[in-house]
Order: sequence, then C-alpha cells, then structure tokens
Amino acid sequence: MNAIFAERLTKSFNGRQNAVDLLTLDIPEGIAYGLVGGSGAGKTTVVKMMAGLLTPDSGQCTIMGINPVKAPAHLHQICGVVTSTAHMYACMTGRENLILFGQMAGMKTEDAQIRAAELMKDLGIWQARDLLVRDLPTGMLQRISLARALMTHPRVLLLDEPTSGLDTEGAEAVLSVISGLVREEGVTVLLCTHHLIYAQQLCGQFGILKEGHLIANGSLETLCQEASCHIRAGFRLPQEDKIQGFTKCGDGFWEREIDSEEEMPDLMRKTVAEGHDIYEARLNYPTLTEAYTTLIGKEELL
Repeated sequence: MNAIFAERLTKSFNGRQNAVDLLTLDIPEGIAYGLVGGSGAGKTTVVKMMAGLLTPDSGQCTIMGINPVKAPAHLHQICGVVTSTAHMYACMTGRENLILFGQMAGMKTEDAQIRAAELMKDLGIWQARDLLVRDLPTGMLQRISLARALMTHPRVLLLDEPTSGLDTEGAEAVLSVISGLVREEGVTVLLCTHHLIYAQQLCGQFGILKEGHLIANGSLETLCQEASCHIRAGFRLPQEDKIQGFTKCGDGFWEREIDSEEEMPDLMRKTVAEGHDIYEARLNYPTLTEAYTTLIGKEELL
C-alpha cells in the first residue's frame, strides 16, 4: 500500500481557476517526496486537502488508506501536519502546548513531557521552553509547530513550507530531524516548498506544481533527463589557454556537457594529449533548480 495517494484531485475557490487541477500522486511508504512550486502553485491547498482541512471539489486522496474527508480523527492519529502558519495557544508556553497536544492525542502526561523535551532539544528550541508562545519569534514558533506534529510518532508527515521564517541554521536543524525520521523510522514525508535547495537536500522523488497542475514527476535524474540537463565536465587551464568545444565560465573553468561521469577520465587524457595543462578538474551535476527552471519555462512555451 502506498502511503499517500491522490487521484484527479481538484479544488477551486469562489468559482475561480482551479487552485489544484486533476492532481494524481502515488507516493510509497518510507520516502521523502518534494512537491515544489512557486507562490500560487497550489501546494498549501494540496496539504490541506490531504490533511482533511479542505474538501476536494472532485477526485479523492488517502493517507495510509485513510480518507481524510471521511475519517479525519483517525487520520490525525498517524499523520502529522505542519502548515506555514503555526497554530498554538498563545497564553501557554511552547512546552505546555506540546504536552497538551500530546495528552489530547492520548499520551500519558509523563510520556508527553519526555517526548516534548526530546523534540525541543532536537530542534534547538529547548532554551525557549518556558517562554509564552505569543512572545516567540516566527522561526521559533515554526519549529514548535513541527515538534507538535511529531509528538505522537506519526507514520506520515505533511509539511507546508516547514522552514518558513527560519534562518539557515534553523532550517538545517529541521531538515536534519526530518531526514532522520525518514532514514531511521521509515516515516513518509510530503514536503511542499518553494525552497528547491532544501527539497533536493531532503527528498529522493519530486513533483513540479504550476498553477495547480503537476507538470513533471519523478527522481532528480528523471527530471533532469526530461529537462535535457546534463553533467558538465570542467577544466581549469592556464589563463591564456582555451579548449575547442568547451565554453569559458566566469570562474576560469572551461566546460562542456557529457552524458555520464564515466566519460571524464578519457576526456582528461585526451585534453592533456592535445597539449593542455589541467590545473583543476571538476564534474558539475545538474540540480533540481536547473531542472525546475527549464521545465517551468518549457511549460510556458506550450
């Protein structure tokens, strides 16, 4: 059974263009899947429908076989949700909020206290444990929101911009915790974000969402092939030198596309045999950002 399934999922607001249009996804258990797109792509709407916070206009979705519309309470026993806006009780401390949500989910008070402390330390917010939520900065609040979603050891995480408001250090801490859950506990993650670097760092499979439409889906290698993004071999030569068939880059390297890294040794030997001195060699692999930019551009041309 796949952890996350959606078939022709559609949602519009006030009769306007569909925020999500005929979305079909099939995400297996135990992986991190990145659904990436810019503002207005429909990412938040997807998360809210899968979390049972919005009802689809048509189509269906399930989380671990559970229909979020028909059984939202059952869903939230095995699924943690983080949206871009954290929802906490402002007059309580972060630790009190976590313990309360744990108790509401059926945890014993002592277990909830232990789990809350564990998560706050892992996410680097232990020092703020006794501060009222209303006094916390956005980044701190976002990490507490993630801690709340993790209180009951969920099997699935639905994350909508979980690094929103975080500095680089905070974002790295969050990604480290999530990565550990996937790797060590087999948690399935749906990460909806516009931060392509973070998505590539965490996820092994991706979907590109544009104006509610899924325009590409698969591994980074699959997306790069679809976008015709290739590995680039690069050589740094003496300043006055140049290589035919290569393009000069701004950092002093000469580069050309190759089909695979196995071509690199022969290319280096050939370049030296032609009389060039190689001061430095590198392989530049295509990134999610490159594939995304190319595929979004292709879509606009259609």
